[in-house]
Amino acid sequence: MPVSFTYSYSKKGGSILGGWERFNQITTWMIRLAYLNILWLLFTIAGLLLFGLFPATGAMFSVVRNWFIDKHDVSIWTAFWTFYRRNFIKLNGFSLLFFGFVFFLYYDFSFIQLNPGKVDFLFPILMLITLMFTLTSVYFFPTYVHFELKYFQYIKQSFLIAVVSPLETISIILSIASLYFIVTLLPGIIPLFTGSVLASIITWLSFRAFERIKQKQHAR
Repeated sequence: MPVSFTYSYSKKGGSILGGWERFNQITTWMIRLAYLNILWLLFTIAGLLLFGLFPATGAMFSVVRNWFIDKHDVSIWTAFWTFYRRNFIKLNGFSLLFFGFVFFLYYDFSFIQLNPGKVDFLFPILMLITLMFTLTSVYFFPTYVHFELKYFQYIKQSFLIAVVSPLETISIILSIASLYFIVTLLPGIIPLFTGSVLASIITWLSFRAFERIKQKQHAR
């Protein structure tokens, strides 16, 4: 009987310790995600939104990439600030390019709306261009922080990865829609988790796409 009691107690104690360890890991990751999200928001605002969004988002994806490749020894602040500073000008070049394209699409859709029946043939073409732009945007930051490419190759490769990875692409789009739905219910999480959680999901799915493409290339 005493032996049975000791075994039961040890098993229960191990369960408690295991549960506490899992709780501690979850709490640690929540703090990391919240800290990263706050940095993303602050540095986006520091760049007056337009000039801060792309460098801050790139820095956030860079930190998340470090987590996925087990570079936990580098502090979040050091990794974020280093990437932000080094890529500020280059990513703002992409920012102007992307925002310019958004303005182009907005102008064209507005033109069609203001001229009903006259240029409706342009609508499906613009919808196709919008889809291509969206797919490129989804993979742009994971591609930028993971690969060393020439300037416009980042845009080309982002689009090609999206096209050859339909499962991951659909999963990313569904994740964005789901997070948007959650934010509408719990807007208080915006300053703490929205950007960093979405970056983590997109990075994880992008890594799956990268690995599948790599395996296909080796198989040839």
